[in-house]
Amino acid sequence: MTAQSKSDASGNLSRMISNLVGYGTVVATLLMLLFFLVVPVSVIMVKAFYNDGHFTLDYFRLMFANDLQTTAIMNSLYIGLATTVITTILTLPLAVINAKFEFPGKGILSGLLLVPMVMPPFVGAIGIQRFFARRGSVNLQLMEWGWISEPIEWLGGTNMFWAVVILEVLHLYPIMYLNLSAALANIDPSMEEMASTLGVKKWRQFKDIVWPLARPGYFAGAIIVFIWALTDLGTPLLVGYHDTMPVRIFNMVTDVNENPVGFALVFVVICVTVLIFMLSKLMFSGKKYEMLARGHVTSAVKKIGFVKALPIYFILLAVVAAALFPHFSVIITSLSDKWFMTVMPDNYTTKYYEMIFQTELPMIGIKNSLLFAGLSTLLDLVLGMLVAYVVVRKLVPFSGLLDSLVMVPLALPGIVLAFGYVVTYSDTFLDPLNNPIPLLVIAYAIRRLPYMVRSASAGLQQTSASLEEASATFGASRFYTLRKITVPLVTANLIAGGLLCFAYAMLDVSDSLILAMKDKYYPLTKAIYALFLEQGKGEFIASALGVIGMGILAACIMGASLILGKKMGELFRSG
Repeated sequence: MTAQSKSDASGNLSRMISNLVGYGTVVATLLMLLFFLVVPVSVIMVKAFYNDGHFTLDYFRLMFANDLQTTAIMNSLYIGLATTVITTILTLPLAVINAKFEFPGKGILSGLLLVPMVMPPFVGAIGIQRFFARRGSVNLQLMEWGWISEPIEWLGGTNMFWAVVILEVLHLYPIMYLNLSAALANIDPSMEEMASTLGVKKWRQFKDIVWPLARPGYFAGAIIVFIWALTDLGTPLLVGYHDTMPVRIFNMVTDVNENPVGFALVFVVICVTVLIFMLSKLMFSGKKYEMLARGHVTSAVKKIGFVKALPIYFILLAVVAAALFPHFSVIITSLSDKWFMTVMPDNYTTKYYEMIFQTELPMIGIKNSLLFAGLSTLLDLVLGMLVAYVVVRKLVPFSGLLDSLVMVPLALPGIVLAFGYVVTYSDTFLDPLNNPIPLLVIAYAIRRLPYMVRSASAGLQQTSASLEEASATFGASRFYTLRKITVPLVTANLIAGGLLCFAYAMLDVSDSLILAMKDKYYPLTKAIYALFLEQGKGEFIASALGVIGMGILAACIMGASLILGKKMGELFRSG
């Protein structure tokens, strides 16, 4: 065999391996999305309109004829809208402060603003109930001061709605803050400097220059905030506000065949989600604003001293205090002993933490979540790295489409997928009533796959392809190059993405509450919910278990934040 023929054979083998990596990854990803994303959603949509093989709109007529169902739909929409509006009002000045000013302690305060990400709002609801109950700490303190004569129903009537909204805001504002901060940081400051030179007022600069350029980043965060608040199950469930779509769907899971209105209700959730995304795309399909340059904002950051920064400290500390209150309330509840009709506990104890390791259900929850989250994270690591590699290195002609497809789960509500799994895979070998482990692992993996893809893509974009080309020149296979060169270079990004995938899988709410139907399969969040419903010590053990979960999530997110830095917000974008 001549040298030329050997070279041709080597080149053909290299192309075959490249195609195997590229198209193999595409096929594996498409199959996973087909069976565990497209099929469950399609089954729900078909069942919403068909009864015994005949097209019908009866389920929708029944749903809209029922005042309880229509009220639930409107309440969920109001929760999503109110959360998004309040989050915007809260985070816009915070993001501007972060982008425009440098002051002593900025790093610490900016870090504290992200603390709410370490705890799902449904865990905070446990402590909030203890403080804001009719005979809770707040009312007792106000009565002790003589400010009120009768207890205020903080969590009764319409106040329950605002309790849910406030908890959602305090948990979700970091996502909006990260997206807005990243968007403002990427604006070329010379554009504002030029406007100032021409005498344009500050408010006009913001309206005509800053906002149009930052708007895509804002809407990327706003969409996630709206859909998350709209479809959150845990918070209204624990607050006791059951007139919402997610809670209605949750209550219909066990009798969906007898009460098919649940199909129509889930279809409404899907329609709202799709409509929000379509509107966002239409808003940006026309006029676009671009810059010739990006970044270099340090030249535009204004340095101020401690005294001049006092108003900023006041704003940031007020937000941090409000954001930390649910965490504080859960910790106090978990440590309380003999807490009855007093503002704060008479005694403190760690016995409820000890009971976690002495009681069966909490240990089942911890062990199951560690197992399920670990398996789903491993699946995300392998598939996410391969997808990112195919997309960034453009191994297939339609890599951009593949990237868009794997981002879909980030926006699709978890309650829709979980409901779809129950409906689609009941009476099969994947029936969650018999063994929910496969579906729980897959559900966790699919919903967190975008985090891993985004994180790995960020690392690959910063890694020169010339190193891989040099390896191929010396005869190394694509797999060998990927394993020995590419993966080690993006290890930090993979660790960051893996930490986020693991953390959010550990404290997943919708999939865990719906799919885990037997005690022995309860993940951490389902164990917390079950303990919370128990009379007596259940609430305190649930709080202690929530604090442990909060600690795990905090460690993971802090690790990911240290690795990714300002790019953290890129992981929470829906498109």
